[in-house]
Amino acid sequence: PKGVINDWRKFKLESEDGDSLSLSKKEILRQMSSPHKSFSKDDKDTRERFCRKMSMQEYELIQDEKEDESCLQKYRKRCMQDMHQRLSFGPKYGYLCELQNGEQFLEAVEKEHKTTTVIVHIYEDGIKGCEALNNSLTCLAAEYSTVKFCKIKASSTGAGDRFSSEVLPTLLVYKGGELLSNFISVSEQFSEEFFAVDVESFLNEYGLLPERELPALENGNMDEQDVE
Repeated sequence: PKGVINDWRKFKLESEDGDSLSLSKKEILRQMSSPHKSFSKDDKDTRERFCRKMSMQEYELIQDEKEDESCLQKYRKRCMQDMHQRLSFGPKYGYLCELQNGEQFLEAVEKEHKTTTVIVHIYEDGIKGCEALNNSLTCLAAEYSTVKFCKIKASSTGAGDRFSSEVLPTLLVYKGGELLSNFISVSEQFSEEFFAVDVESFLNEYGLLPERELPALENGNMDEQDVE
């Protein structure tokens, strides 16, 4: 795609050290990054000949530059980061939030960004499965920072009579203020000992978690297969 090629040319020109590239080669890259600005719209034949000539010169230029592969890796890294940022919109969290009362519970559900999934764990101390679920959600909150994970004691909701020990732990999932899923005694869905990966699989079965976020790109070290 022409847009991608021109973007790469601009990136290469901008990333070059001022003393590492000759003026003639800099001019070639500058013209190639904006080929249609060099001629008037009426001079179509000259522009096409120029673009063909520039393609050959660009090939020779790339072949001559030993550091080009490093520059290409940096360009790929920037493209992946830009794409990740465009796809990851909305607020970020990364932790399990403790709600203190019913008012905070309502605010967490109703006043959140409309694209944000809110997962609330209703629990009580000493009830089987509640502590393990809190630990699991703490781990998942770090993995899925665009999801708002919360916990609140049943006695703090203002509706403790609705959440007896028989229905705890309970998971409520909201989005845009609407209840998407309601899982009572959710620990019964797991084995005696369960971990974050088990809770993750369970939530994914119902399509309640987004795609995992891309790992941080550090030092441009990424396999070709990963980039592709």
